[in-house]
This record gives sequence, structure tokens and C-alpha cells, in this order.
Amino acid sequence: MKFLVLMAEENTWDRWNAATQSERDAMMSQLGEFAAAVEKRGTLLAGEALRRPEKARTLRPGDHDGRRVTEGPFAETVEQLGGFYLVDLDDLGTAVETARLLPDAWTIEVRPIAEMLES
Repeated sequence: MKFLVLMAEENTWDRWNAATQSERDAMMSQLGEFAAAVEKRGTLLAGEALRRPEKARTLRPGDHDGRRVTEGPFAETVEQLGGFYLVDLDDLGTAVETARLLPDAWTIEVRPIAEMLES
């Protein structure tokens, strides 16, 4: 079963820039532990850090003139989506268990991927 693991943190980029090398190394170690745990239980399909939200563009529903494009993320929030993993694991419980290995300062959302019905 595929899951999207979304990682958010308050002021994630400012916190990264202010972190010491030791703090960065500890975070990277936790990311490595997560990746190893996923590979032990299933498959790590993808994972990436995201750029700052002001680099994003959101296409909003429009009227007869088409969609409006706005700068920034879909929703304004203190927590910023900083990265994601796409994993393939047996079940939601396993996905949540492995996501616990990610840094405690982050809010983690584990969302099952919808399987498309075959025609």
C-alpha cells in the first residue's frame, strides 16, 4: 500500500539555516533511520525536500477567464510543508510506526494513496 508522508514544521527553513552542524547532522541521521526502516519493511519510492513556500505558485479555481495564479502555498499557515516521502508499506500502522522515526519537531501526516479503480 502506498502512503505519502508529509513533513511540516514551524519556520522550517529559518530553523535549518540557524541550526548548528551538529543539529543538522542529527536530523540527517534521523532521516537516514527512517529511510532504512522503510526499506526494511517495504519500499522507499521517493523523497524530497521542498523549497521555501514563497517559491510556490498556487492555481486557484477561476471564472470564465480561467484559473488565478497566486504566489505561495495553498493555505497560509505557521507550519510550512518542508518535504515528503512516498513509501510502499504493508499497512497504515506500519507507515505510522516508521514515521515516528522522523524528527520530533515536525508535524507528520501519513496519508494513504487512493488506488484507482480498474475499468
